[in-house]
Amino acid sequence: MLSLVTDETRAPRPWYREIGRTRWKAFAGAWIGYLLDGFDFVLITLVLTEVSAEFGLGPVEAASLVSAAFVTRWLGGAVLGAIGDRYGRRTAMVLSIWLFSAGTLACGFAWSYGSLFAARMVIGLGMAGEYSASATYVMESWPARLRGRASGFLISGYSMGTVLAAEAYSVIVPAHGWRWMFCLGVLPVVVALWVRRALPEAEDWEEAVAATGTRPSPFRPLFAGRRRTVVNVLLAASALTSLLAVFAGRSGGATALLSVLAGTVMAVFAVQLGGRRGWVLYLALIGTVFTAFLYSWPIQALLPTYLKTELGYTPEEVAQVLYYAGFGTMAGCWLSGFTGDRFGPSRAYAWTLTASLAFVFPVFAVEDDLPLLGALLFVLQALGFGVSGLLPRWIGGHFPADRRAAGLGFTYNVGALGGAVAPVLGARWAEDMALGTALAVLTFGPSLAVVVLVGFDVPRRLHGRNGPGAVDHLEERGRGRGNT
Repeated sequence: MLSLVTDETRAPRPWYREIGRTRWKAFAGAWIGYLLDGFDFVLITLVLTEVSAEFGLGPVEAASLVSAAFVTRWLGGAVLGAIGDRYGRRTAMVLSIWLFSAGTLACGFAWSYGSLFAARMVIGLGMAGEYSASATYVMESWPARLRGRASGFLISGYSMGTVLAAEAYSVIVPAHGWRWMFCLGVLPVVVALWVRRALPEAEDWEEAVAATGTRPSPFRPLFAGRRRTVVNVLLAASALTSLLAVFAGRSGGATALLSVLAGTVMAVFAVQLGGRRGWVLYLALIGTVFTAFLYSWPIQALLPTYLKTELGYTPEEVAQVLYYAGFGTMAGCWLSGFTGDRFGPSRAYAWTLTASLAFVFPVFAVEDDLPLLGALLFVLQALGFGVSGLLPRWIGGHFPADRRAAGLGFTYNVGALGGAVAPVLGARWAEDMALGTALAVLTFGPSLAVVVLVGFDVPRRLHGRNGPGAVDHLEERGRGRGNT
């Protein structure tokens, strides 16, 4: 007797076939952009000792070159995020790639500390836009139930970029000097041209625009009336100037005052963008991301310096250690994609980050055993930093499609100022203690705070108390389309 095969009885397709050719193509374009983003961004961390020797920089001044890119990230995330919501994710991706490519190339021609700092600020503008545009682009192109994987897999591109940068460092710098590393920054331009011509627009964004018949303007609250426009422009200029003075070491004795001023301006913008019911959500997300950068960026920024100065490793040995760290982060990103879809982003993030705490201090207890150090770093980066692959999924789930790129771009990149604070704070602490000890403490403490903030989804809970309960908009739209 013949049995009728229906949709209910047919074996489900493997998830990777469910994505389809067009979505994989979209993912590949965004992933390559992230790879080049990671490559360009970490170059400065690899050559800090060489740059310091040429320009006569101290440890704190050198660390500020890492922080320089974070000075402008909040502005790049806001502007390019708004462009992504209004003109499409693909357009914002292309502009972002052009910006960080130009900034990286300019680093190779820097003639002083100030010019190098300025070039790094341009990189920050582009990196911020790349994060928000690529993350929203990929997640809105994939089925809702697989968006944890989309988020984790995408961030792994950044890690591969760091591995390639380490390889380039070991080959190029000993033979040709540090400037040639940055000349490779022109390569992403080719990718930008391909992205612009070959990739389709994100589905969610096209559907949102088609449903309303208008293009979103997520930052309209900042420019509602001439007086508010003038005030907000002046506030933005004051925040940028304050951050520049603080992280370029030009604040004198006013560092605390300027830092408070910049933070207050960011809070004012968050309140205006979030509105009466959403401002708490914006502030809570910014605080969570800030803390996440505090735990992840001390190692990301100062590990090469630690290896070369305290452990006496050669460039080739530094590259080997960074391979372990980079591939560990990649593995963690892939793992987080599956666990995020299986257990939910909040739970997966919290439990994985908790497990990473067992490896923080052992990493900095190893001195002359490179394989052991590499193995411990692999695990630490997989559990501690790789899990950040869920951040786009977790943050983006708090915003609807018409405000997702701007909301993600603003909250993430304002919170990313924690990445500017982390290396400078690590360098300052290293004046009174060993650099390895400073990095371990800075990694462990904020990690505990993030476990609580993300594990209990504090931003969503606070938002629920301030107004209607927060809705996971990614899941909601996914169910509306039948997860296809």
